[in-house]
Amino acid sequence: MTPPRFDAAFRDELAALLAWRRDVRRFRPDPVGERVVAELLAAAQLAPSVGNSQPWRFVRVRSAALRAGLVSHVDAEVARAGAAMPDPGRRAAYAALKLHALDHAPEIVAVFCDDATAIGGGLGAATMPQTREWSVVMAIHTLWLCARAKGLGLGWVSIADPDAVTAMIGVAPGWRFVALLCLGVPEEPDAVPELERLGWQARLDADAHVSER
Repeated sequence: MTPPRFDAAFRDELAALLAWRRDVRRFRPDPVGERVVAELLAAAQLAPSVGNSQPWRFVRVRSAALRAGLVSHVDAEVARAGAAMPDPGRRAAYAALKLHALDHAPEIVAVFCDDATAIGGGLGAATMPQTREWSVVMAIHTLWLCARAKGLGLGWVSIADPDAVTAMIGVAPGWRFVALLCLGVPEEPDAVPELERLGWQARLDADAHVSER
């Protein structure tokens, strides 16, 4: 099989895609079509996984009652985290951030890692079982990029208690919570991260994270 050639134009577009992948917190109400959601979830599962174990498990949140429960839970966690910040200036800046879109994003997807999976025969995970979870994160990142390529945005909600969310959603034993994802059309797409625009944290120079031995 002849592999495809990725020319300079494609590489430029890929670089733009990486730059425009943003963590979105504000969405338009436009629904995401069922075909598009199916395509994105299928594409996410092309991600690499340790031992080809494919441990990702995606749960679409379709119940209004479950969504409302998740909103209440995350709002409470946000308030608790803010109250625990000792610096008043940082606490005020935190209070001004929008930390989730569970109340209005067209699509909510919960992502879990199946730690008990027999797929892949445990290859590569004997000494580092956390590589299964890392594989799930790779699938989320793949979903993120594919969503952006379709003009959609994705927001990863991390201010949630894993045990509480797992119990609320009611998944199979052995599934470990990884992420709550909000998906839809961004209100205002921007190549600059919102946390940077709001002065919370600037992106560091790439060289700051590279060293040699």
